[in-house]
Parts: sequence; C-alpha cells; structure tokens
Amino acid sequence: MELLIKSYRLISTLEAISFLVLLGIAMPLKYIWHMPQMVQVVGMAHGVLFVLYVGGAIYMFKKLKWSISDLFIVIMCSLLPFGPFYVERKYL
Repeated sequence: MELLIKSYRLISTLEAISFLVLLGIAMPLKYIWHMPQMVQVVGMAHGVLFVLYVGGAIYMFKKLKWSISDLFIVIMCSLLPFGPFYVERKYL
C-alpha cells in the first residue's frame, strides 16, 4: 500500500509541476514570444500526467476507501495549479 501511495504522490507532483510549467513558461513563450514548440511538448506531457492523475484518483478512491466528496475534491484539485500539492498533504 505504501508503494501505491508513493507512486500516486509522484504522479501528483509531476502533474502539478507540468501544469505550472505549462502556465508559467510555455504559454508566455507561445503568446508573447511566438514560440509554440514548448506548449506542444509540455502540453502533451501534462495531458498524459493529468489522465494518470485522474485514473490514479479513482484507483486510490477504491483502495483507500475515500468518500465520494473526497474523490470529487481530489479531481477538482487537478484543475488548480497548486491543487495536487494540497491533495498530497491532505489525502495521502
């Protein structure tokens, strides 16, 4: 079980970092300096990590016996730039 939590914590951290890089670095490069390449790379990585995060949340919901409201909060936190860090502290 500890390995499962560590794995999800890693996915959560990477998802949060990729979102912050996408918003804070890649998007300004695209729209201010007209360099869209970074958005393509970081966007794809973030998309994959987002899917893993949500899938992992559903799996953790079953394994850790979270309530539906906990699952809802964890998934909604994926939409906020620092949300996954909150999930790591509160739910894992």
